[in-house]
Amino acid sequence: MSSQGKRVLLVDDNEDSRELLAGLLSLQGFEVEAACDAPAALAVVERWRPEVVILDLGLPEMDGWELARRLRSLEGFAPARIIALTGYGSDRDRERSRAAGIDAHLLKPIEVSQLTRHFG
Repeated sequence: MSSQGKRVLLVDDNEDSRELLAGLLSLQGFEVEAACDAPAALAVVERWRPEVVILDLGLPEMDGWELARRLRSLEGFAPARIIALTGYGSDRDRERSRAAGIDAHLLKPIEVSQLTRHFG
């Protein structure tokens, strides 16, 4: 898969994790925007339509599952890939991800090459 020009939105409330992953993805040629919570992510999506959204599920205010549902309800957003990158790994968590329209449910920590395989 070519990373050239692919827009990726990274949503994680952990600043260190967010900055590290954003940097690694940028080094591979992805255009990366980052947000610390769901409201910030929705604001980014309004002005910059990402092709891939990587989100943590344990976000403050609005969890990642609700954010995914809201993203899926946006006009024209259906083709985007939504990937949960989380510490929540139970069968119930994975089922909630499927129900929310999340394309892949991956557990932290993960190597960037494993993550980018799910970008479609």
